[in-house]
Amino acid sequence: MLIIGRHNGGGTRRGRGEGRDVTDEARARLNTGVAHNARVWNYWIGGKDNYEVDQQVGEHVAGMFPLIREIARADRWFLGRAVTFLAGERGVRQFLDIGTGLPTADNTHEIAQRIAPDARIVYVDNDPIVLAHARTLLTGTADGATDYIDADVHDPDAILERAGEILDFDRPVAVMLLGILNFVLDAEKALDIVRRVMAAVPSGSYLVLTHPTHDSEVGGEGQIPAMKFWNENATPPITARSGEEIAAFFEGLELLEPGLVSCSQWRAEPGSPAVVPQYGGVAVKP
Repeated sequence: MLIIGRHNGGGTRRGRGEGRDVTDEARARLNTGVAHNARVWNYWIGGKDNYEVDQQVGEHVAGMFPLIREIARADRWFLGRAVTFLAGERGVRQFLDIGTGLPTADNTHEIAQRIAPDARIVYVDNDPIVLAHARTLLTGTADGATDYIDADVHDPDAILERAGEILDFDRPVAVMLLGILNFVLDAEKALDIVRRVMAAVPSGSYLVLTHPTHDSEVGGEGQIPAMKFWNENATPPITARSGEEIAAFFEGLELLEPGLVSCSQWRAEPGSPAVVPQYGGVAVKP
């Protein structure tokens, strides 16, 4: 793993891998011949950090399942509302954002540090193009801290070890797992990841999670053939889960109102987007 940089106070301090060109390293791992989720997701929300293959697969999936663009936007808006709520109403000052994806407007650190300039944010991803853009993420306030870890969600112990270099695990942390556990195909492994990460943070910490569903009551049945096409033509492979399976990630935690709902409806304003087949919820650790 490589921590590529840190903005904390007035200076930048490199972690392991000091002196290496992380852009070259990312480029060496980048495969532009196969569509990748981070880039296709970026395409769906109107970004420019994608390639022709990502656009082609993105268009095909959107043709099979037109709601996908609404899901992408709703998931992003959920992030904004959840971080605003936690930093503002709940006073959270530490965020561990696992599976951050490509930087766009209003990233976690920007939202949190507008409310609390001393907020500390650690991003985690292992996609090469995200790594290449990580310097964009690493622009936080002088009073707070913003860090980026190149690591895989399948290795929670490594994530926690590196995140502990900037986050204080004796104080509450908001653990953010937005649209990432759907890439952990084994249900028990996905549950174990959540349990291990939440076991490492103290009482008063939060789990913020979104996950696609195939539940028909929120229009999720159309995801099944679209995901089959995705798994045959893009990477990494993905799965949807039922609301009951997704609720299991919050076991032992206290779900906050309005509970586990379509992420477009979580604490949404009147006139918010329609229900989408992507559940979202926020829970606190007792």
